[in-house]
Amino acid sequence: MARVLIPLAEGCEELEAVTLIDLLRRADIEVVTAGLHEGPIKASRGTVLLPDTSLAAVAGEDFDMVILPGGQLGAKHLDEDARVHDLLKRHHASDRYTAAICAAPRVLANAGLLDGRTATWYPGALAEQEYPRVDMLTTPVVVDGKVVTSRGPGTAIDFALTLIGLLLDPARRDAVERQLQREP
Repeated sequence: MARVLIPLAEGCEELEAVTLIDLLRRADIEVVTAGLHEGPIKASRGTVLLPDTSLAAVAGEDFDMVILPGGQLGAKHLDEDARVHDLLKRHHASDRYTAAICAAPRVLANAGLLDGRTATWYPGALAEQEYPRVDMLTTPVVVDGKVVTSRGPGTAIDFALTLIGLLLDPARRDAVERQLQREP
């Protein structure tokens, strides 16, 4: 069974976080949500999310993918946490997937994971001139090797389905999409 870590930070975009958690679990992927600190997380629109555990409790565990939900403030908190950068670098070095949506690709960029890659992010979340080694696209989802990025809340379903296809297979991805009453 594929195993995914989704770190949750105060101010994260709840639409992205919940969509990712829900769709990946529908695909029978083990999803572990981990708060940067113990206890509930207040998301960007005031929704309170209760992580499964804390990042400290799972930081040394292995996952097939680490996925960062966006939200400007949530991405800022993720980016300021050295444990998140260490986790992303370790995953990247062991040729495992890292993924980020909305403002969270900034965390991947600041960890050095987007250098020489193609990516997408929420408009204005990253200043292109500050990241000249990143080829920025405006497509909803970009897969470049083992790094996956997406634009924002409106692309969360497509992002999650892409991740399912990568972690499992296209048939499972299509099955989950049909459950949503969307045609693959």
